[in-house]
Amino acid sequence: MARNYLAGVVPEEIGKLEKIGKLYFNVGDLVHLTLLNVSKNKLSGEIPNIIGRCASLGGLYLDDNKFEGTLPQSLKDLKGLEEFDISSNNLSGHIPEFLGKLGALKYLNLSYNDFEGELPKEGIFSNVSGVSILGNHRLCGGIPQLHLLACPKNKHHTSRGLLSPKVVIPISCALAFIIALSCFFGARSMLKKSRDGLVTSHSYEDWKLGVSFSQLVESTNGFSVDNLIGSGSFASIYKGVIPSDGTVVDVKVLNLQQQGASKSFNDECKDLRSVRHRNLVKIITACSSIDNHGRDFKSLVFKFMPNGSLDSWLHPRDEEQSPSKRLNFMQRLNIAIDVAFALDYLHNHCETSIVHCDLKPSNVLLDEDMVAHVGDFGLASQTMSLQLKGSVGYIPPEYVMGGQVSIQGDVYSYEILLLEMFTGKTPTDDMFIEGLSIYKFVAMALPDHVMDVVDPSLLLDFEADGSVNDDRYERTTLPRRNNRGIVKAKKVEECLFAVMQIGLSCCVVSPRKRILLNMVVGKMSAIRDSYLKVQEG
Repeated sequence: MARNYLAGVVPEEIGKLEKIGKLYFNVGDLVHLTLLNVSKNKLSGEIPNIIGRCASLGGLYLDDNKFEGTLPQSLKDLKGLEEFDISSNNLSGHIPEFLGKLGALKYLNLSYNDFEGELPKEGIFSNVSGVSILGNHRLCGGIPQLHLLACPKNKHHTSRGLLSPKVVIPISCALAFIIALSCFFGARSMLKKSRDGLVTSHSYEDWKLGVSFSQLVESTNGFSVDNLIGSGSFASIYKGVIPSDGTVVDVKVLNLQQQGASKSFNDECKDLRSVRHRNLVKIITACSSIDNHGRDFKSLVFKFMPNGSLDSWLHPRDEEQSPSKRLNFMQRLNIAIDVAFALDYLHNHCETSIVHCDLKPSNVLLDEDMVAHVGDFGLASQTMSLQLKGSVGYIPPEYVMGGQVSIQGDVYSYEILLLEMFTGKTPTDDMFIEGLSIYKFVAMALPDHVMDVVDPSLLLDFEADGSVNDDRYERTTLPRRNNRGIVKAKKVEECLFAVMQIGLSCCVVSPRKRILLNMVVGKMSAIRDSYLKVQEG
């Protein structure tokens, strides 16, 4: 809380902020306050209305806390506010239009909250470089450069007669009667079935409280092969359907034969319940029981991800996969940023730092909006056995030499993942022999031949939008294109070069020299902004 005009005795409450967790002291009395920065704390509750009294406030930074609720209307009185950052909180509701009317506002960061509805278009919202709305997946509208979905159009009845009391009252009464009658017979039917022992309540909400082995057997059709989504050394994942309401879930069954797989299961479950982030797979419940053969059984139940894993998109098993199932450049940038956010949260924003240890494309799952969610992080914290260090190709060199698990190891795995995403090559590809690795493969191509190592499916997308063409490798043919095409192709290559450079910067042998993930997020976001400008041009 530096750089302001606080005078007199510092309020005692400020020393209790970390313990109390609420911004409740009378900040509104600080009428000459020019900057308030309480970033990266654990402040919770709603943003106090009284902040609106700080008429001289020019910078307000509330990011990386646990604020919730809606933005207070009193903020419209901050006429001199130039910078406002409320990213990475739990704020919700609509974004008020008055933010667009704050004439002095030059920087607005609303990222990673749960805002919804139409985004304003005036003022700061018309400046794509001055506003950030990442991670608010329920927003719509806004200026075209922000690439949000169009808002649904409300259907208005032009005839006032349809809304007249003579029509509304009878219809309302009839609907109320029908609903009451349905509830009566529905309750009667459920009561009868319950008495007969035919049904029990096993809805999605019930599963959150716990689930039995028999319920998992029923939901996965006896853990049938048809329900098997994927398998590895430590677990198998099945598609499950909750019978009562049809909710689809992922059921991860641990292979307890692997050393260390069950050692810290209960402790890890406790940790997972306290972990909350939009880019982590949501865990619904856990099951620790006995199977039909009297053997220990442990399972985790996750929210279902309809678009599967990143691995299935990067390396499709179906050779005739349609173009619509390929990841374009923008999608890859978004996924890479999502994964970086998730790891940064696990490393730096949990009560106890969690090291993933097994980051790879199959552990990155995509929801219906192609937002990335990192999974398999719960059983990979620093308390896990060192024998569970990751997968071949993604393991940092210090682990191979018996080094301690660390967040720097995750950084190495992330950058291998990044190179894989943009080259289309797995780190265990058959071409990587006799000392050649994915790192050296990319390093040898930079800076002049970046297009030679780019995933071929990306080149198809670039050709389709005119970013590059078939003569891209022949530098002498570039003048045959118009100037606009040449500039666009060059900018695309610059973006790709920047991505590859980030990938190489974290694959260095020395853990201390690897770039930090919060810096990765900033650099990747800047690349995305640059690419958007290329597309707009």
